[in-house]
Amino acid sequence: MNSTYLTVSPAYGRDYKTKKEVLAAWEAGKDFIIQDLFRSGYINKDDAPKGATINIRYKRLTQVCPVKVV
Repeated sequence: MNSTYLTVSPAYGRDYKTKKEVLAAWEAGKDFIIQDLFRSGYINKDDAPKGATINIRYKRLTQVCPVKVV
């Protein structure tokens, strides 16, 4: 089974200070920017591929919050 891993950061100049804020934004369907050499664009909870692991950067890109898409 192939797993997809994506690293994203908050879109539109947003940033989060805690993991709780990150998870709340993800669940609310906020947009995130894909940070990848081969992909670009915006992604949110509804757009994420099933089975993917989304690594969300926050706190000025110094922390990572992994989210498994079910």
